[in-house]
Parts: sequence; C-alpha cells; structure tokens
Amino acid sequence: MPHRTIRARRLTFVTASVMSMAVLATACGGSGGGTSAASKEFKYLSVTENTTTRTALTTLSTSTCKTENAALPLKVETVPQAQLDQKLQLLAGQDALPAQFAAGNAPALTKQLAKSGKVADIQMELDRLGVLDQLEPAAVSTIKALYGGKLMALPYEYNIEGIFYNKKLFQENGIAVPGTWDELLAAADKLNAKGIQPFSASGAQGWPLTRLISGYLYRSLGPDALDKVDAGTAKLTDPQYVKAAEEIAALGKKGYFGKGVGSIDYDTAMNQFLTGKSGMFYMGSWALANIADPKQNKVGAENVGFMPFPAVKGGAGSVDQYPSNIGLAVTLGSKSFDKKTGAWVGCIAENYGATALKDHGTISGFKVNAQVKDANEVAATVRRTISSSQRNVLWFEALFSTKATTISNTTATGLVNGSVSPQKFMETVQAALGSQ
Repeated sequence: MPHRTIRARRLTFVTASVMSMAVLATACGGSGGGTSAASKEFKYLSVTENTTTRTALTTLSTSTCKTENAALPLKVETVPQAQLDQKLQLLAGQDALPAQFAAGNAPALTKQLAKSGKVADIQMELDRLGVLDQLEPAAVSTIKALYGGKLMALPYEYNIEGIFYNKKLFQENGIAVPGTWDELLAAADKLNAKGIQPFSASGAQGWPLTRLISGYLYRSLGPDALDKVDAGTAKLTDPQYVKAAEEIAALGKKGYFGKGVGSIDYDTAMNQFLTGKSGMFYMGSWALANIADPKQNKVGAENVGFMPFPAVKGGAGSVDQYPSNIGLAVTLGSKSFDKKTGAWVGCIAENYGATALKDHGTISGFKVNAQVKDANEVAATVRRTISSSQRNVLWFEALFSTKATTISNTTATGLVNGSVSPQKFMETVQAALGSQ
C-alpha cells in the first residue's frame, strides 16, 4: 500500500473513550446474531483512506467469486477513518452492522461489539466452511494477540517487520548477514568506519526508533515481554526493560542513524536506504512496494535483502518471532451471516491471497493457492518467512494508551540524540500507560 495509508498499516489505534463504550454497551445490549430477512447484498463498510481491500474484493467479484457475487452482489460503502468508530456505534445501536466492516480504530471497540453479539464467531464459521486452514498461522497468531486470544478479524493485509539491508554494501565490506545483536553492532561499526551510515530511521515519526526497542525486548525477554507490561506484572522501568532502551540509545550516541535523525521523516529515511546512503533499514513489509519501484529504488531490488531482528545472547526470544500487524482490520457481522454470506467468505478465504498478490502486489494473511510470481526475491523471502512463522509478536506501542503512544513516539528522538536518558524515556512512557 502507498505511504499515504501507512498510518492504517501501523495500526496505531486510538483507544475508544469510556463514555463511548458505555453508550455502545447500552445500545447493543444483549442481542445476539439472531435471525433476520435474507441479505440482498454483500455489504462491506470500509474507510475512505484504504483502497487495497475493497479493490481486491471488487476484482474477486468479477473473477473467481463471480458466482457468489451473482447470488449476493458486493456493495462497498466508505466512511472517513476518523468517523469510523462513531459510524459503527450508530449501526450497532440500530442492529444494522453490514456483513463485513472495518474494525474500530481500537481493538476495544471490536471486543465490545463481539461481547454484545454483533460480531460473527469467525473461527467457528471458517471451520464450518472448511477454510480455516486458508489463514496463515502467523496471521492468526497476530489477530489473536490483538483481540484477547480470539479470531475477531480477517487478515486482508498482513505485514511483518524486520531489517532490510543492502546486499551490495554488505558484500563490498565483507559483512555477513548478522544473526546476533553483537554481530549487528559489528556490522554497523564496519559500515560506519567506511563512511556509510549504518541505519536509516525516521525520528520525526518516532515509531521506527521505538520498534528497535521492542525488537530487543522480544529477543532478550521473550514474546510476552510487553504483554507483561500491559498486564501490570512488569514495568518499563524494570532494569531489563531499561536495558533495551540503553542499547538503542547507544546506536544514536555512535552516530549510526546519521545527522539530524529527529528531522528525518518516513519518506526521507526510505530514500536514504533506496539510494544506497545507508546499509540497513528497519521497516515493515509494506516497504516492498517502494523496493519494487525502480523510480524510487536506485540500488536495485536484487540488492535488497531481508533479515529478522537478531538474537540477543542468552535471550528468551527467537528470531522467527516477527513483529506483525494486519493493516486495516476487517470483521464480520453476526446478523447477516447466512448461507450466501458464508459462500462469499469461503471464496475469499480460498482466493484472496492470490488475487491480492497477483493483481495488487500486496501480501495478505491468506494462503496463496495459485502460481503467482513474486515481484522480486526479497518479496519472495518475506512471503516464505510469513508462511514458516508460527508465532508472531506485536510492536512497542501496540498495547499502549493513546497518550503513551504519542509520548513514546515524540520522545524517541531525544533517546537517540542523548537529550533524554534511557531511564527517563522509560519512566515517561510508563507514567502515561494508565492514561487515555
């Protein structure tokens, strides 16, 4: 997806207000899926900013899912993302949620809808249709991590994160792909000594820096490191958590992010890497679209590799646990889930992965059940990685409040330029966790 939808891809959720939740609970009170008149349309409510999913569904409606569409025509409606939660609350109160709809901006809203009987039991329905195995295990793991252990959304988009690296620069400087954190630091030292900026990162956005903190946490403390913070059984101010911030701060102190990282925006960081000015770039697989574009990628797609965040010596995490997200989450309404809707969902599960990859160049969390040629080797590597990964993790701010997310992102630059100590950074974010 183009950069204009990066916000949706990152899933930087806005937590629904307590008042909104109370109103929703009252409006939705206790009605289950129930029975209703047969649906005449396969309605999909999306957000205006996201075009990928609705375009792919439209493609399916005229191709492999043509029969299902003839029986129940696809109808797409959109609403600005900023108005999505309000729209869903209104429709839920009227018992009028469509067959498919973009999940709320916070997982809490979808959980509340499910508790009120408004969301279909997706795992049960997919299993009944015989297509549950069409979802990549890693995507299922990610969805359940976001929604309290339940499969409450479909993976129309799926991204993993890791380190893209310049193969040519590595080869020219005798650098093997790092497997450990110490090897990564050694690689950065070599590049820096040759006058090559080791890492590109956007300090203006902040999250590309904090993703490195969570990467270290997951490798050192294990995949439940931030779940424990969310549950209150650990704090970001605990020594082993501060250690992660110290390691990333040290990269900045050595100048490995280049000069003025705080003013570097996402596009500039991407450009630095794709023009060969840096050796490594931590980013999500949505960057594959940029890598495949010869107008942007001056080093050549053949010279871009992808590796996981490296292992930390003695750590409890594993390199095959990738931070991941499902882009714009989409869920299913319970009231309109009938036989015709089920036929549509079954067709989507079996064909969406191939259609999204072949016609739109995007990777989803559905298996690809057709011969589709990847745009380049790095795209193939990412797809193989997704298929082989069994358990994925989230990202630093995934379970944070809106306030804590904002503070984390805006303070990250201070962490790497030395104006904010690692201890102070973690204290500041921890203090904001209980706020909305």
